[in-house]
Amino acid sequence: MDNRIDVLREEIKQKLSSVGDLAELDKLRVGYLGKKGSITALLKGMKDLTNEERKTFGAEVNKLKANAAELIDKKVEELNRRAIEAEIKLMPVFDVTTPPELTRGSYHPVTLSQRQCEAVFKSMGFTVEDYAEVVTDYECFEAVNIPKHHPARDMQDTYYLENGQLLKTQTSAAQNAILRKYGKNLVENGVPIKAIFPGRCFRNEATDACHENTFFQMEGMMVDKDISISNLIYFMKTMLSEVFRRDIKVRLRPGFFPFVEPGFELDINCEICGGEGCPSCKHSGWLELCPCGMIHPNVLREGGVDPEKYTGFAFGLGLTRLAMMKYGVKDIRDLNSGNLKALSQFTDDDN
Repeated sequence: MDNRIDVLREEIKQKLSSVGDLAELDKLRVGYLGKKGSITALLKGMKDLTNEERKTFGAEVNKLKANAAELIDKKVEELNRRAIEAEIKLMPVFDVTTPPELTRGSYHPVTLSQRQCEAVFKSMGFTVEDYAEVVTDYECFEAVNIPKHHPARDMQDTYYLENGQLLKTQTSAAQNAILRKYGKNLVENGVPIKAIFPGRCFRNEATDACHENTFFQMEGMMVDKDISISNLIYFMKTMLSEVFRRDIKVRLRPGFFPFVEPGFELDINCEICGGEGCPSCKHSGWLELCPCGMIHPNVLREGGVDPEKYTGFAFGLGLTRLAMMKYGVKDIRDLNSGNLKALSQFTDDDN
């Protein structure tokens, strides 16, 4: 038996010297140290030995086992080191003295527009809130005065999930949560609710130069005592003049939105064609930018705010369309195309 231990010890050393990869090494390990391995098999013959012989022989087998495991671990380290060295040799050589490329990327035009709007509204005391893209039917519709089976739902074909939730069609889905979050401070401390909440929206609709199934909006709302339409117009014109860095021609026309009363469409003179008419503005010279109006009493009430004491305005600014006007993008589909050649041209001195 002792002779067999010496034979296995030398055999393991010889085989380890010729092992070329980790897979082959693992087979060798199992062949000697596994449950049916050669070293394990030595222990099966111990039943024919005396107690004293078993004690001596068992100790020798354990030494062999420990020695084999140590040799295999060293071989693993050696093979890993070889693999790293081989990979390093394949790597291209870099000249550290070569000047770096000065070309750098830029933020997406929608991101630039969003950050500019956020900065403007922050300067006017608004907080910036974040909200989920996957919402409940209650959040997206019922909480903003669009009950089930209401015809207004036909205006927003929606992507529903199997669990009954949906991809929000409008940033208005956050209105109820914002009202409840800040309503207590409004009532107890008289602090107005002033918040904006930008986000990505989804609608299952045909795409063209000015419509996409995925787009960005920025909802905004202000609630306090004696808030009027004039407050809404002031804040919107201030924001647009700051973003475009000049006075922008706008128009306010009546529009129906269930969550505001009265409701308006705030249109901006098309910056792409200068108001002459093009595919981006459907040849009207105007681009619908911001559905807005005075928050409907039902929406205030649903958010825990007494409409007899407080009024407010809300707007849904189209960030994607705003970016089109600011950067002269003629087709809205370019913004979601992932075309680096088209998007890399946008930079901004303030970002």
